[in-house]
Amino acid sequence: MNINSKIDSFLDYLLIEKKYSINTINSYRNDLNIFREFMPDDLNKINSKKLREYLKYLKDLKLSEKSIAHNITVLRSFYKYLMIEKIVSVNPVALIELPKIKKTIPNVLSYEEINKLLDIKITDKYSARNKAMLELMYASGLRVSELINVKISDIDLENAIIRTIGKGDKERIIPLGDYAICAIKIYMDGYRESLLINGVNDYLFINNHGNKMTRVGFFKIIKKLAREKDIKTNFSPHTLRHSFATHLLDAGADLRSIQELLGHSDIKTTQIYTHVSREKIKQDYENFHPHG
Repeated sequence: MNINSKIDSFLDYLLIEKKYSINTINSYRNDLNIFREFMPDDLNKINSKKLREYLKYLKDLKLSEKSIAHNITVLRSFYKYLMIEKIVSVNPVALIELPKIKKTIPNVLSYEEINKLLDIKITDKYSARNKAMLELMYASGLRVSELINVKISDIDLENAIIRTIGKGDKERIIPLGDYAICAIKIYMDGYRESLLINGVNDYLFINNHGNKMTRVGFFKIIKKLAREKDIKTNFSPHTLRHSFATHLLDAGADLRSIQELLGHSDIKTTQIYTHVSREKIKQDYENFHPHG
């Protein structure tokens, strides 16, 4: 049984049947490409011994424990599919354990850094768009993939809400604050149309070429802004999501509410932010207590 054709069928299944996002499909494809390069072409020749050799190979590639764990998780999903489709009768991945991953506390911007980042003077269509994107992301905790896929029809400024489709094709309705609403109105009413080089576009945020904003494009924008505003904390687009959740928790928001706003299926995923807040409490104690 040719491994290449089965991997292609599996990825099609994830896209069509499971409705996984393109980003998730690409992530699975990358891990499976490493797998198919190492393994024999025939699935019947892959056994537990070959898988142990494969794990050693992943470590030799200097992959992080997190990357190796993701690779194994992808293989578990792949073999589950193969078993369901009766392509294989034995699952050699079943006995492979995930490496223990050290939990890391996510980077969070301080209130001062957030204010610096969001302090964008609107002078043209690009600054108006950038401010609207950042205000929306910090106000809603959207993932980057969710932000760039927001359509005009998803925003209800009158009722101050935004609709988004997150992981697992789950819909969330998120309330918006005055700052985000104001920034989006300014962008939509005065500047968005001038970005439409190719005519009509349903997506809210448009890039310099008149197309939907991309992940890479958004990353470049926030990196440039961070340099200009002398923000020292190393951060990514996802840091805005972490900051949204942590600042809500610091202000007294209920963990379950934050879970709903972020679209986490498991409360354990949201609980990481309690560790962030405890770390902040510890830092504040050391910095401000007279005998700290």
